[in-house]
Amino acid sequence: MSVQDKTGTSRRGQALTGAFAGVAVIAVLVAVYIGIQVSDDDETTPAAAPAASAPAQPPAEAPAEPAPSQPAPAAPAQVDPALQKPPVIKAGKGAVKELLVTPVVAGKGPKVQAGQTITANYVGVTYKDGKEFDSSWKTGQPVQFPVGAGQLIEGWDKGLVGVPVGSRVQLDIPAAMAYGEQAQGGRPSGDLRFVVDVLAAQ
Repeated sequence: MSVQDKTGTSRRGQALTGAFAGVAVIAVLVAVYIGIQVSDDDETTPAAAPAASAPAQPPAEAPAEPAPSQPAPAAPAQVDPALQKPPVIKAGKGAVKELLVTPVVAGKGPKVQAGQTITANYVGVTYKDGKEFDSSWKTGQPVQFPVGAGQLIEGWDKGLVGVPVGSRVQLDIPAAMAYGEQAQGGRPSGDLRFVVDVLAAQ
């Protein structure tokens, strides 16, 4: 073999080695890029929205947003049959001067304590005309939310504490303990009436 042949073989070997090194570098860069994209997708995937929400405590200077709530299991089998279908709610008379809690169905379970999470169904209407503006019944399942923890409107936070599990209660709530006289952001204004079924508390 001549010196020229040896030099040509050496150069071809170096070229092949360089090509493999280049391919390896490109493969590493592609892997890093794919890893970054997957990580970004995981971080930006939105969580599923809750099926329904209980009335939220309105902030002082902004429209109220729904309180986080979780879809709950269907009502327990031992619940009063009256709580297995939506209530019929009528408009009130006059004005609501203070929070009024009226038992509709008397529950036999333990009383709800502040800080507990309750499982409930509810319907909300405007007091003066009985027009429905919110209902968990539309989703086909009850919801869960904390009571007495400052995350709900005052009428709920105060009105549901002490209610026995298994009860259906009517809450007549003055505007000051609901969303106010000039509610915004799609919230109802004025006095409100809710009928709430307390199915469980924990």
